[in-house]
Amino acid sequence: MIGFDAVNRLFDPPDVEGGIVLAVGLLGAAVNIGAAWALARAERRSLNVEGARAHVLTDLYASLGAALAGALVLLFDLNIADPIAALLVALLMLRTAWSLLRDSGRVLLEGAPAGMDPEAIGRALAGHPGVVEVHDLHVWEVTTDFPALAAHVLVAPGDDCHRIRRELQAELGDRFGIRHTTLQVDHEHAEELLDIEPRG
Repeated sequence: MIGFDAVNRLFDPPDVEGGIVLAVGLLGAAVNIGAAWALARAERRSLNVEGARAHVLTDLYASLGAALAGALVLLFDLNIADPIAALLVALLMLRTAWSLLRDSGRVLLEGAPAGMDPEAIGRALAGHPGVVEVHDLHVWEVTTDFPALAAHVLVAPGDDCHRIRRELQAELGDRFGIRHTTLQVDHEHAEELLDIEPRG
């Protein structure tokens, strides 16, 4: 709606009270700077906090844009500055909304966290000494900065599967930052026995 109204005003710029726009923009900027400062002190990171920060920053930029437009109108009688500022703010809002939708969609759809390559993680697990095979690997994000992993791992017969599981968990935590893991570790021959049909 802001963009639609701004486009209409571009072709037919109305008279703008530059002083009022400047004052309201500066007042809004001051309020949003205080809110941004309060949110910056929050140690907890989550999509909710990120969304609140993005909202406050967008409001801050909108207020600064309004103040700049008001100053241009006041100093140069440039009424077209107001709809141009509104268009820039609308584009900024779209960019922020897309970023939040992308990140929340990744969590809801249980996609791999940004910056994590499941294939590279799988190769690292499969390359660990004693590991014969890794399958059913799934890496997802429970919430912001909380990656999780589940996988089925086969080890050589006679190897200590509990020791290998602990080593894999340590490697996942140290190398990839994944500390919430569910690893089902079995001996290779046990997997083969599961495929044998019982005889009556």
